[in-house]
Amino acid sequence: MIPVEIKESSPRFQNFVAEESNEDRKVNIDLLDEVREEACIKAEALKRRVEYKYNSKLRPRQFQVVDLVMRKAHPYQLENKLSPKWTDPFRVTEALGNGAYKLETLEGGTIPRTWNGANLKFGFS
Repeated sequence: MIPVEIKESSPRFQNFVAEESNEDRKVNIDLLDEVREEACIKAEALKRRVEYKYNSKLRPRQFQVVDLVMRKAHPYQLENKLSPKWTDPFRVTEALGNGAYKLETLEGGTIPRTWNGANLKFGFS
């Protein structure tokens, strides 16, 4: 309680009983573990719902060696909003696992780094 409630004799101050307050506090402390467990269960349920929603919209892409793919354009490659969002077709040279792929140009030039399958889509020449 704040000092104003004590000085002005509020209904909260008039009906205050220390023994009942202590008992209520002890009951709340006893129920604290159950409240924590319930919150943990709700958090886990929410996590699973979010995971299910994400996985239901996820379209896994797996490319084979020699597939033609297009890769997402870097922001510096986009001149304006009408620029193509995907760059020229490339050929998959190696599938490294976990969605990582090594690419090469159609002329045979290698691309120096790996690309994630999320940044690739099937392409046609």
